[in-house]
Amino acid sequence: MQKHQESHGSSSPAPDPAPGSGTPSQPARPTPADIRRWRQYLADERAEAAVYRELAQRRDGEERQILLALAEAEGRHEAHWLKLLGEHAGMPKGASTRSQLLGFLARHFGSVFVLALAQRAEGRSPYGAEPAATPAMVADEQIHEEVVRGLATRGRNRLSGTFRAAVFGANDGLVSNLSLVMGMAATGVPSPVVLMSGVAGLLAGALSMGAGEYVSVRSQRELLSATLPTQATLTAAPSLDIEHNELVLVYLARGMTREAAEHRAAERMGLFSCDCDPSLSLQPEKEQPADNHETVGSAWGAAMSSFCFFASGAVVPILPFIFGMTGVAALVVAGVLVGIALLATGAVVGLLSGTSPLSRGFRQLAIGLGAAAATYGLGLAFGTMIV
Repeated sequence: MQKHQESHGSSSPAPDPAPGSGTPSQPARPTPADIRRWRQYLADERAEAAVYRELAQRRDGEERQILLALAEAEGRHEAHWLKLLGEHAGMPKGASTRSQLLGFLARHFGSVFVLALAQRAEGRSPYGAEPAATPAMVADEQIHEEVVRGLATRGRNRLSGTFRAAVFGANDGLVSNLSLVMGMAATGVPSPVVLMSGVAGLLAGALSMGAGEYVSVRSQRELLSATLPTQATLTAAPSLDIEHNELVLVYLARGMTREAAEHRAAERMGLFSCDCDPSLSLQPEKEQPADNHETVGSAWGAAMSSFCFFASGAVVPILPFIFGMTGVAALVVAGVLVGIALLATGAVVGLLSGTSPLSRGFRQLAIGLGAAAATYGLGLAFGTMIV
């Protein structure tokens, strides 16, 4: 570790090393670049601590304690930079744009978006390449990413079913109806026919998506419900033949080891007056929590989200035709509007998944416009054949 630290020496001062912190000793005077960088770190640590405290106010129990612990850790990092800066700390500096955005979202919106952004921010911490940061601080940031990932996952699970239907519905509406409009326009049919085709595509697609999502989610929930244990072991156990105890087979089929299955069966048969080995008592008959299917979402919620978001996406390509535009100009405006919408939906997916919003947005844009261009080319070919 010492060799690693010496290889990252700096002309910047450091506080007296805390026991086990591994902070190398450094020359006394920081450079102007050091001061500017450290002041930015200080501002960002303060802003991130404020974000975690803001989120903690909206939570209780374990999540609240986790968020407050994260804020406390950011406070320790803040103290490190204050000590390094000393008299150079100056007036409080504004946080980075990223940190300010996190603060704004924490104050006005749900925690899922904030935690997804915070997860990405923790994963891109500059401390790994900062000689003045202690190894403990670098490790803190790495662990913070995993902590925030865990918290963000809880929120993602709560909305994943309906959110999936919403995102897929919006994107399907944008891409399919733009492709339909482009294909029809390329054949040379009049603009009113293109508009009517777009309206028909909107209604047919929205109804189809809504019905499909309802059946899909309903079927998935029914399949999951069919896997849950029943109370049959409780009612049938007293009448079973001890010599041919088929209750053991029940627990073996549920994935228990033979030892655990025999122990559990003996409990159910009343042969144990106490639970002598709780580790073997997996309690498979315990009623599942009400939110067992939260990651799937409700069938009606998924259907309505899919219908509404498909319709909201599908209406975008026909807006120019609704307002009287015709020809190439209408197609260009439709393409631009759909492109903006695809960038937005892709960015939202990127934010919630903790990845780059920009890359996800451009991916959605490339896929959508690529499909529309292909359909336009096919429309030109069919139009020529018809003529």
